[in-house]
Amino acid sequence: MLDLLLTRATVRTFDPAQPWAEAVGITDGRISYVGSAADAPAARRTRDLDGALVTPGVIDSHNHLLLGFDADAVSLEGAETLEEVRRRIKELADRRPELDWICAENAVYSVVHGRRPNARDLAGLTDRPVFVTTYDQHSVWLNEAALRVLGINDGGGIPWGNPELDADGRPTGWVTDFYTSAMTTAGLAGLQRDIPMYSPDRRYRKFLSSLEMATATGITTVVEPQVPLAEVPLLDRAIREGKLSSRVIAALFHPVDADDAFRRELRDAVDHGPSHDRLRLGPIKLYADDVIEPHTAWMLDDYANRPGHRGHPSAALGELTRIVTELDRLGFQTHTHATGDGGIRLALDAIEHAARANGTTDRRHGIVHVECLDPADLPRFRELGVTAAMQPRHCSPDLVAGTWMENVGEQRWDRAWRFRSLMESGAHVALSSDWQVGEMDPVVGFYSSLTRAGLDGSDAWTPAERLTLDQALRGYTAEGAWAWHAEHELGVIRPGALADLVAWSGNLYDHEQDPAALLEHRVALTLVGGEVVHDADVDPAPVPVYGGQSHCSAHDSHAPAEG
Repeated sequence: MLDLLLTRATVRTFDPAQPWAEAVGITDGRISYVGSAADAPAARRTRDLDGALVTPGVIDSHNHLLLGFDADAVSLEGAETLEEVRRRIKELADRRPELDWICAENAVYSVVHGRRPNARDLAGLTDRPVFVTTYDQHSVWLNEAALRVLGINDGGGIPWGNPELDADGRPTGWVTDFYTSAMTTAGLAGLQRDIPMYSPDRRYRKFLSSLEMATATGITTVVEPQVPLAEVPLLDRAIREGKLSSRVIAALFHPVDADDAFRRELRDAVDHGPSHDRLRLGPIKLYADDVIEPHTAWMLDDYANRPGHRGHPSAALGELTRIVTELDRLGFQTHTHATGDGGIRLALDAIEHAARANGTTDRRHGIVHVECLDPADLPRFRELGVTAAMQPRHCSPDLVAGTWMENVGEQRWDRAWRFRSLMESGAHVALSSDWQVGEMDPVVGFYSSLTRAGLDGSDAWTPAERLTLDQALRGYTAEGAWAWHAEHELGVIRPGALADLVAWSGNLYDHEQDPAALLEHRVALTLVGGEVVHDADVDPAPVPVYGGQSHCSAHDSHAPAEG
């Protein structure tokens, strides 16, 4: 007898032997029946889904669980003007006089037209230090009080970023290279010393909140793409407290200047660290370059609006190749951030050299973001067996219009987020949210994949790279499973596979010609290893509002504290 039967459903299995079915049976945490509703065995429990879609559980291949939203910070999501940014920050400062620091998250680069924001833009709001992260976590914006408290005004440095200086050598209040610096051992220690928002307890609370949101939105495996060794104990704490509702693949961060001793620490952490059937430590997170918005991604040609400037790689030329080759030799899979076409080529070259030098095959190294891809490098993903870990929401015009588009220049827009071209070339494209850079909810990713438009439906951009719904679903399930060497157990509905499943609130395929209707759908049921980890009948989630002031949260308790 089955433990659970999901019946009268529209089941998309992604199993070539049986692409569609009506019912799925589960026994002892695994799928034991796939077929017609009429022929299904008896079950101890039955869930009638009335035609709703059932798919493999979503594998979110790049989701910053540890970032989350902080209840003691203010979200600047949707704040497109300096006036609105100032209003929200002042509201938090006035409402919370007990906070030593006023922290804000998710600022956009284009909030001040024609230049980067600076400390003067935050003047007059509070006499306390203000710390603002950008939506991509790669830059920080400080006020004058923060510059004084941190010693930057006196010429001091900080271990978690590079303060920008004006023509007279004075700090502007803008800090670049934040996330790559902040996740080093020294950077994280300094950040936790300086900024209350990064204390271990607050990071842990955000991690748990993000996990709860993941299962409520149908995500059954999350790749946390940047875990410093110093924060592995947070994962161990979640195991001990029984809080891992979703499977977690934790990519351990490797600074570009790390040595062989550090790589031995990585090997030891993976071999002897926390152990649980829902946790995997490794692969290793690297950076080929930074990001396009502040002109720090590495481009093959000059930025369109900065002649003579192409950004820079994250390490000296040749260093990434040396690191990837050594990690590959040690048996590690890599997960390398690369956004500019120069950074992407650098990562591909490093992976190609590693395989040739070590004689390794099927390592399935990944390159993350792949925002601006030179045509000559597109076929190399398939040829080298490299996963493109990409985010559909990132190409929405409401996120990239202005700074990203202007920096790259219209002549290179056809290189932007080439999901369809990569898939049609035979490359593996694992889709993801990049929460909290983008909304975690996969339906936003489905919508963005189909439209390449803003969440209000306007301004579709580079439509030749749109995906079908089936391609998008495959990218969030079967392709994610392949990326992490789990295709025999995850990302597919077939007997013997793990029962990681999601039942949606209706048949998503009914809305392929009207993608906006996808945003009305939610998750009815999420199962991990046959365990129900979210049931909308028991714990219904409020319907988020997408477009304009969008909510990245599935529950009000996770919503950012906004004025």
